[in-house]
Amino acid sequence: MDKKKQLTHRQQGKILRRIFHAARPFWWQFTLAIVMAVALSIVNLLLPRLIQYYIDHYLRHGPVLLKWIILFTGIYGVLTVIRALLQFIQAYSFAVGAERTLESLRDRLIRHVYFLGMKFFDETPVGEIVSRVTNDTKTLYNFWNLILNLVVALTGLIAAFIAMMAVSPVLAWTTLGLLAVIIILVYCYQRLSVPVYQRVRASLSRLNTRLNDALTGIEVIQQFGQQRRLASGFNHENHRYFSFRNRLINFDSFLLYPVVSLMFILAETATLGYFGWHSERAMVAAGVVYAFIAYQQNFFNPLTSVMENLATFQEGIVAGSRIFNLLDRPSSQPRQDARPLKITDGKIEFRHVTFGYDPAKPVLKDISFTVLPGQTVALVGHTGSGKSSIINLLMRFYDFQEGQILIDGVDIRHYPLKELRHRLGLVVQDPVIFYGTVAHNIGMYSDEQDQANIKDAARVVNAASFINRLPRKYETLLSEGGSNLSAGQRQLIAFARVMARHPLVLILDEATAHIDSHTEKMITTSINKMSSQQTTIAIAHRLSTIRDADKILVLRDGEIVERGRHSELMAQNGYYAKLVRLQEEEN
Repeated sequence: MDKKKQLTHRQQGKILRRIFHAARPFWWQFTLAIVMAVALSIVNLLLPRLIQYYIDHYLRHGPVLLKWIILFTGIYGVLTVIRALLQFIQAYSFAVGAERTLESLRDRLIRHVYFLGMKFFDETPVGEIVSRVTNDTKTLYNFWNLILNLVVALTGLIAAFIAMMAVSPVLAWTTLGLLAVIIILVYCYQRLSVPVYQRVRASLSRLNTRLNDALTGIEVIQQFGQQRRLASGFNHENHRYFSFRNRLINFDSFLLYPVVSLMFILAETATLGYFGWHSERAMVAAGVVYAFIAYQQNFFNPLTSVMENLATFQEGIVAGSRIFNLLDRPSSQPRQDARPLKITDGKIEFRHVTFGYDPAKPVLKDISFTVLPGQTVALVGHTGSGKSSIINLLMRFYDFQEGQILIDGVDIRHYPLKELRHRLGLVVQDPVIFYGTVAHNIGMYSDEQDQANIKDAARVVNAASFINRLPRKYETLLSEGGSNLSAGQRQLIAFARVMARHPLVLILDEATAHIDSHTEKMITTSINKMSSQQTTIAIAHRLSTIRDADKILVLRDGEIVERGRHSELMAQNGYYAKLVRLQEEEN
C-alpha cells in the first residue's frame, strides 16, 4: 500500500502527530532540549550586542583601557562557555529522548510482528519486515535530529527577528520577506520529493528481500550455478535504488542547498546598500552594521542546517508511514473466544471442516475424523493433498471457514492459544535451530524449564548420546540454523524441545524424514512408553513407518478418500495400496 499511493498532506500530518505521540513518555528530555534552545537563542543575541557596544563605545574612541579589555573579553568568554554548555545539554537530552523513543518503537514493532498470524508471513517477505524494524527506525533517528534543528532554527529565527527589528524594522521585514521565498520552495520540494522517497524505501525493502533470500539459500544457489543470475537480479534492483536516490540528489542540489545561501547573500547586499545609502545623511555606527549582519547570520544559519537536512524530513515521514502501516495491521491470528479451559485427555475431532488459504479455493473439503486419546493416526497422500493444512488448523495457525474442530469435546476456539500450543507438540520436517546453547534450544529460553527436565527430554528421544559428546555438552553454542549439527541431530533437538513441554498430543509433520531408521525406531519406542493417554498424529513420507498406526487417513485433493488400518487398506487394494506399491518399487 505504501509503495504505490502518494501520501496526502493530511496523511503526512497524521504520521507526524503519531511520531510525536510516540515520544510522549520521554517528554521531559525533549522539553529540556527546547528550554536549552530558547536559552541558547538569548545567548546568541547577547554576543553580537556585546561586540556592537564594545565597538561603538570603546574602539571608535581610540585606545581602550586594559580594565575594559579584560571586562569585555571576560564577559564574552563566559557567554561563549555558557553557549557551549547549553549546546551540549540540548544535544544530549534530545539524543537520549530520540533514542528511547526509537527503542520503544522497535519493541512495539517486534512485539506486534511476533503476534501476527501465519497469513501475514506468507504474504510479506522477510527482508521487508527486517527493513521496517531496522532501516525505517534508523531513519527516524535522523528525523529527530532534524526536529532538533527545527526547534533551534525557530527559536533562533524569532530571537534574531526581534533583534533586527530593534536595529532596523525596514531591513528586518525585508529579511523576513526572503523567508517567504524559502517556504514556497520548500512546499514545491515536498510535493516533488515525497513520491520519490516512497519508491526509495520500497526499493530498499526489495533489496533487503533479495539479499536475505540469496544468503538464506546460498547452498541451493551454488548447487544450481545461479550465482550470476542472482547477482544480476540484485544489481538490477540496486540500480533502481540508485536511480531513485539520484533523483533525490537532483532535487536537493537544485531546490535546497543553494536557496538559503542565495537568500543570505541578498539580505547582506540589502543591508550594506541600506546602511551605505543612510551614511550619506547620517553617521552609521560600525557596531550597528556588524550587529545587524550577525543577527542575519543567526537568522539564516539555522535555516541552512534545516534546508540541508530537509530530505531527512521526507525520509522520516515515509519511514513513519511504513512503520505505522505495520503497527496498524490487525492481528491476523485466528479469533480467540478464550475461556479458562484446560486440555486433559487429547481427544481430537474434525467435523465437516472446509478450509482454504484463499476462501474461494478450498484445500480441505468436508474433512471429518476422530482421534481417541492414546491413538496414533497417520495422514497419507501426495504433496498438496492437504495433510499439512490439517496440522495448521489444529495448531490454529489459520482458522477454517466451515465445520468444527474439537479437543476433549470443546471447540478449539474456546481454548487460550497458550494452553492449546502448550498441550499440542509439533515437530516439523525442517526444524528451526536458534543461535544459542543446546539447553536454550531445547528449553526455548523458558523460565519453566530446568536442566533436569531438559536432560530428561533429550534422553527420551535419544538426543542425550550425541549431546554428551559435544565440547560443552548442553552448554555448547549452536550456530544460526544449527549448521554445526547434522540434519538428524537438528531433528533430535526439535524432538527434545517438544518433549520438554510434555504434550498430550504429539504432531509429527514428516518429522523423521532426516533421521536414520535406527534412531527413528528408538524415538518411536520412547514415545510409546511415555503415556497411554498421548495422542499422536503423524504425516509420514515413508509409508513403512506408519503400518502400526491405529488409523490411517488417506487424502487426495483435499478430501479423505480412504481410512482404516494398514492391513484393511491393503486388502481394499485402493489408492493407499497403490501408493505403498509405488514406494516399494522406488525403494
